[in-house]
Amino acid sequence: MSAIAHELPPAAVNAKLIALISSGALFFGVFLSGFVIREPAPYEIYMAGLISIWALFGLRISRAVVPMLVLLVTMNIGGMISMTQMSNLANTPLYLAVSLFLAFTAVFYASVTAVDPSRYRLIFSAYVIAAVLTSLLGIAGYFHAFPGAEMFTKYDRAAGAFQDPNVFGPFLVLPGIYLLYLLLTGPISRMPLLAVPLLIITAGIFFSFSRGAWGMFAVSAVLLTGCLFLQSASGMFRLRVVVMTIAALSLLIIAIIVILQLPGVSEMFSNRAHLEQSYDTARLGRFARYTIGFQMALEHPLGIGPLVFGTIFGEDTHDIWLKALMDYGWLGFVSFLALTLWTIAAGFRILLRDRPWQPYLLCAYVAFIGNIGLGTFIDIDHWRHLYLLLGLVWGAIALEYRHQRELRLMPSSAMAARA
Repeated sequence: MSAIAHELPPAAVNAKLIALISSGALFFGVFLSGFVIREPAPYEIYMAGLISIWALFGLRISRAVVPMLVLLVTMNIGGMISMTQMSNLANTPLYLAVSLFLAFTAVFYASVTAVDPSRYRLIFSAYVIAAVLTSLLGIAGYFHAFPGAEMFTKYDRAAGAFQDPNVFGPFLVLPGIYLLYLLLTGPISRMPLLAVPLLIITAGIFFSFSRGAWGMFAVSAVLLTGCLFLQSASGMFRLRVVVMTIAALSLLIIAIIVILQLPGVSEMFSNRAHLEQSYDTARLGRFARYTIGFQMALEHPLGIGPLVFGTIFGEDTHDIWLKALMDYGWLGFVSFLALTLWTIAAGFRILLRDRPWQPYLLCAYVAFIGNIGLGTFIDIDHWRHLYLLLGLVWGAIALEYRHQRELRLMPSSAMAARA
C-alpha cells in the first residue's frame, strides 16, 4: 500500500479508497436483501443509512431516471390521499413510509449503476451469494437438517431467511436466471462452478412450493433463451444455446424425478401443482375478491386506504393492480401502470443492443417481466427485489441515454477540435 501511495498522488489514493469503501457498502446492502425474517429487517435500516450517506457525498440522479422517481412518488402521494379515507390509521403511516423508502431504493440502484456500470457485476455477485445462502437455509429447514432449522420453513415449505415462501421463491429467480445466462454463454470450463450454485438456487425455488416462483422462473428462462437466440447471428452460438437448453432441461427433469422420490415431497408437489387451490375458488376466495374489489374501485376513486381491504374480507387483494386501486387510489394505479409500461417499453427498446451492461439488463428485464406477471395473482408492492429490478433496468436506460447523448455530441466536438 505504501509503494502505491508513493507512486500515486494523494487524490488518486483517496479516490481508490472511496471507490473500494462504496463498492463494499453496496455489496453488503444487496447481500442483506436475502435475509428478511423480521421487519424492519437489517436491509431497511442499513439501506436507509447508506442512501442518506451516499446522498450527502454526491448521489447523482440521471435525467433519464427522473420519470421513474416522479411516478413512484406520485404513486405514494396517491397512498397518502387514500389514507384520508380511513377512520383508524393504525400502522398505515409506517406502511406508506416503507413504500416510499423502497421507491428511493429503486432510484438509488438506478443512479449508482448509471454512474458506474461496473457496479452491475458487484450487485449481481452479492445477489447470487445471498440467494445461495438463503436457499441453503430453506433446504436445510425443509429437511430439518439441524435443531431449530424449522424456523426457515413456513407451512411445511422452504422459506429461507424470509417470512413467506411466496416471497422467498421469487427472490431467487434473478440470480438463477443470471447463472443460467453465464452457463449458456460462458466457457465450458466454468460450467461445473456455475452448475452447483444454480442447482442450489433451483432447489430453493422448488422446495418453496410456490407456484408463482415455478412459473416465473420458467417464463424468465424461456424469455432469456429466446433473447439470446435472437441476439446472435452466429449459427454455432445458436446451436450451443439450443443444446445447452436441452441439456439443462434434461438435468432439471432428472433432478425433479429424483427429488419426488423423497418422503412427503411428491404429495406436497402434487397438491401445489394444481393451478387452482380451494382458497382461489371459494365463495369469497381470491378470484371472487378480484371482482368485488374492482367494483369497489369504481365507487372509491381515492381508494379505501392501505391494508383496509384485508380487514374487510379477511385476506389481502393478492393482485398488484387491485391493490394499487384499493391502497393508492386511481392516482396510484395510473402511476404504477405508467411506470410498468414505461419500464417494459424503454427496456425492450435497448434490450438487445451490444453494450457492456447488456447481460445484466437482459437478466433483470426478463425477471422483471416475470414479477409483473406474478403480480396479477399476488401482492408484490413491498417486495424489495422488485425495486432492485426496477433500479437495474432504469440504470441501463440511463446508461443508454448517456451513450446516445455522447454519440450526438461527438461530431460537434470533432469539428471544434479541427477548428
